[in-house]
Amino acid sequence: MNDTTGEFGLIRWIVARSGTHPRVPLGPGDDTAGVLLRGDRQTLLTTDMLLEGSCFLLAEAGALRIGRKAMNVNLSDIAAMGGTPVCALVSVALPRDGGRALGEELYRGLREAGDRFDTPIAGGDTNTWDGGLTISVALVGESSDLGPIRRDGASAGEWIFVTGSFGGSILGRHLDFTPRLAEAAELVRDFHPRSMIDVSDGLSADLWHICEASALGAIVDTDAIPISDDARTLAARTGRTPLDHALSDGEDFELVFTLTPDEGRRMVERASLAGTPVTKIGEMTASTRYHLRRADGTLEVLEPKGYSHPMS
Repeated sequence: MNDTTGEFGLIRWIVARSGTHPRVPLGPGDDTAGVLLRGDRQTLLTTDMLLEGSCFLLAEAGALRIGRKAMNVNLSDIAAMGGTPVCALVSVALPRDGGRALGEELYRGLREAGDRFDTPIAGGDTNTWDGGLTISVALVGESSDLGPIRRDGASAGEWIFVTGSFGGSILGRHLDFTPRLAEAAELVRDFHPRSMIDVSDGLSADLWHICEASALGAIVDTDAIPISDDARTLAARTGRTPLDHALSDGEDFELVFTLTPDEGRRMVERASLAGTPVTKIGEMTASTRYHLRRADGTLEVLEPKGYSHPMS
């Protein structure tokens, strides 16, 4: 499962060579970096780049929705660390033809998403070229009193929870999702999550990132996974099962987190965060094996499937 090729292979190669620095207690490999600017409260830093033709089709999505998504994917990373966003920097490479009007519409989308979570655009950079639209957002955030909720904090026996539902995001939710900042804020206020990640690549792939970082395995109950209506709609078109879509489609931007069994029981009783349903889907294991558990109790290997940018 530790593929050395493609996007994640490159990330592992970089992380292995990154070293440490006293001002960067949390370096490459998580949803955000954590740096020390003053005192012992970590400042969260993250960035994400969207490319026309790879991450979106401009003619189909429109600049307003692309601007919104570009801000929201970074806000989702801050949520995954249990943090609070502070401000954003935006860099865009606009096509020469029609770049002005496109830039204005992008800005409206960025502002709409940022204003919803009190995240101003503090600056950035603009350029033009003969290629398609490229937009990169960098976000600054503050960690909570618990500190950044990292991927490597899980322990064997902890319960695995998710917000919302999964699969079929390509039908529209990949552009129009709401980052789970309110849910994360309630979670860190009332509980003590041990590990957390947002689902951008796929539920099975992103939960595996927690397993890998924590040197653990997991058992996921098939009947517990909340499958979206979009996943069922898409399954009727593709011939794949709704469960397969829920496990591997990606860009759901929901949260996956772990709690101790005592806190997990409290979460099961609450069943929601900030009005969003929360579901227990399995538990972490001391073994590094990754399994699905069917309704009859049988186990089968779970392959971490999701999107990865191809490269050679």
